[in-house]
Amino acid sequence: MGQKGGFTGPLEQVGPCQWRIPKSYRDDMRVDGLIFADDKLIEQIKKDQGPEQVANVATLPGIQKASMAMPDIHWGYGFAIGGVAATDPEDGGVVSPGGVGYDINCGVRLLRSDLTWDEVKPRIRTLVDQLFRDIPTGVGQSGNYKFDKPRLRQLMDQGAAYVVNQGWGTERDLAFTEAGGRLAGADPDRVSDRAYSRGFDQCGTLGSGNHFLEVQVVDRVIDAAAALAMGIHEGQITVLIHSGSRGLGYQVCDDFLGVFKNAPKKYGFNLPDWQLACAPVRSPEGQSYIAAMRSAANYAWCNRQLLAHQAREVFARVLGVSWEKLGMDLVYDVAHNIAKFEDHDVGGGLTKQVCVHRKGATRAFPPGHPEIPEPYQEIGQPVIIPGSMGTASWVLAGLPGSMTQSFGTTCHGAGRMMSRTAAVRLAEGRRIDKELDAMGIIVRARGHKGLAEEQPAAYKDVDQVVEVVDKAGISKKVARLRPVGVIKG
Repeated sequence: MGQKGGFTGPLEQVGPCQWRIPKSYRDDMRVDGLIFADDKLIEQIKKDQGPEQVANVATLPGIQKASMAMPDIHWGYGFAIGGVAATDPEDGGVVSPGGVGYDINCGVRLLRSDLTWDEVKPRIRTLVDQLFRDIPTGVGQSGNYKFDKPRLRQLMDQGAAYVVNQGWGTERDLAFTEAGGRLAGADPDRVSDRAYSRGFDQCGTLGSGNHFLEVQVVDRVIDAAAALAMGIHEGQITVLIHSGSRGLGYQVCDDFLGVFKNAPKKYGFNLPDWQLACAPVRSPEGQSYIAAMRSAANYAWCNRQLLAHQAREVFARVLGVSWEKLGMDLVYDVAHNIAKFEDHDVGGGLTKQVCVHRKGATRAFPPGHPEIPEPYQEIGQPVIIPGSMGTASWVLAGLPGSMTQSFGTTCHGAGRMMSRTAAVRLAEGRRIDKELDAMGIIVRARGHKGLAEEQPAAYKDVDQVVEVVDKAGISKKVARLRPVGVIKG
């Protein structure tokens, strides 16, 4: 299904920030669609086929409660980006690569520091230039770390602990990473040779597209207690890293879309869009994909760990002080393209283990959840929401409402509202890097096209997106961070 034309189906407002696509809209829908948005954002959302994709996902076998989308929803492959769906494996529930995305475990990691903007400002250009020199960015860039097949197997099995054990991080880093930086049940044997060859020299590289490493300043604290628990204060320097599983994860997704092509026919169900290719969780195909997807997710956590290690080294070298003395600790690392098995209330007071697909959506567990590290038990899981290069990013914390409303999930970013082609057209004759420089944001990138595609105008207003999830009670605002230096592919 193409992206042409807007959504003309029914949208009923069922809460201050909730819109329902009733399952009566189409005969094949098993559950309602539910979009989190305010009056202004829903008008933008209706302009593409994202809501139709929410309706498509509502047809999946075993889907529970509702097919959901966050306020940063936009049209994607199969599932809309911003899509959330939970399926029950015991009720024929499926797993769908399109519900995870091509970039398996794309996610973000935030480092705090003891540095203030006043201290860093005189050195910011030197710092950004050095980060750009030392950290590989861009399509197909080879990294500073090479892993042959036996080592790559271990890395995909052990996750971030593998690179930490080589001296490229600390035990604390693992404790402050979602799932400890490792999904159990990965099986590197399910990963193709082609994926291995793409992944051997890309761990510790930034990649291209919307991926970046950003030096930021905390410009506003909204929740003082939560910020204190995270070690965040106004005027402080932070580093935000946004990257995923690179060519290896892309290949895993591509391989399994081929495997899943005939699964619907084999298992006796129909799909409204072949891009939703899926197989029952309990099928051999489903089990193979889950094992390969977990391997790629573990690779992505290693990638962000190595990116953080390289960033720390650059800060230490440029400022002449060890990163430990600079207080460059990990606040948290979260995935926003993943499928995980979690216990959730599926309605009527019934709790089941379900397969939660989060595609362009972030886990947001509330205070007291057993999977949150000790310092955050009272405030809820940190959620990191990257902006769009020229705009702010946000730190949120999970709320109990996420468990009752959205399978423990919130938004993941600003969300595109303009295609890459349209963004390039809009940037014609302009220099995005110069425009950002005039705003006090130093940007280094491999080429002008990438900057044009990722210009702030191509995205929704991240402040507005965050306002919705805060109002909906699925996560709360903690702090706003503004960029001062960005490196991109």
